[in-house]
Amino acid sequence: MSSQPETLNNETVNAVEITDVSKIFNPGRHNEVKALEGIDLRIGQGDFVTLIGPSGCGKSTLLRLVASLIDASEGTVTVNGKAADRARLDRDYSMVFQRAGLFDWRNVARNIELPLELMGWKAAERRRRSAEMLELVKLSEFARHHPAELSGGMQQRVAIARAMSFDPKLLLMDEPFGALDEMTREHMQNELLRIWSETRITVVFVTHSIPEAVFLSTKIVVMSPRPGRIAAVIDNDLGARSETTRDDPAFFTNVTAVRNALRGDH
Repeated sequence: MSSQPETLNNETVNAVEITDVSKIFNPGRHNEVKALEGIDLRIGQGDFVTLIGPSGCGKSTLLRLVASLIDASEGTVTVNGKAADRARLDRDYSMVFQRAGLFDWRNVARNIELPLELMGWKAAERRRRSAEMLELVKLSEFARHHPAELSGGMQQRVAIARAMSFDPKLLLMDEPFGALDEMTREHMQNELLRIWSETRITVVFVTHSIPEAVFLSTKIVVMSPRPGRIAAVIDNDLGARSETTRDDPAFFTNVTAVRNALRGDH
């Protein structure tokens, strides 16, 4: 279930390219808000990139621009070499939000099957794919349970399975663990890294947590207060992550680097 890099004219293209992007809400009106300004960012195939910054800096807005849920006021966004709106129509990406958003009246397996059902997959293929995804997120024994019977962390694992069911090339995640307690959050971070290492899907992840950003990412994009700009891009080469990673001196060094970038220290 690994995602293959996109190629264009025999050259690997970036998963996401954001060029000189700005976003203004309510332009020309009394309640105009400049959310983003001059954003330039390249995200490679198979990267795990985290967006972090103060509240209101435009992290989620940037994610929504990549998803083509809103349009940029200036600049361009491409996904796998396509315009973002074309990539959305081609189902190149999927999203996971802070709330799992599962349907209570559908069991776990049928929640995972929902996108496939909407895409016209045959019942047998939907069941096969749902079983594969449940195995990926280690919830096979809960296929016939309903969301209310699951913990918050388990519900988020189902949401991830549903998001990945149709094999998107890009996974966009907007604070997916923000509502979880600390122990469950750390467990979900480990689970997400396991899934990412098995699939090598490209991930763009929004968080307010510096330790979470450092533990998860291959690259950390630090954003400034509104209007959001990219203050720093920090390569986060910690190698394979494990429970001991959080005690590694390199982990604390990178936590400090992100904190300093957020404060504007250079």
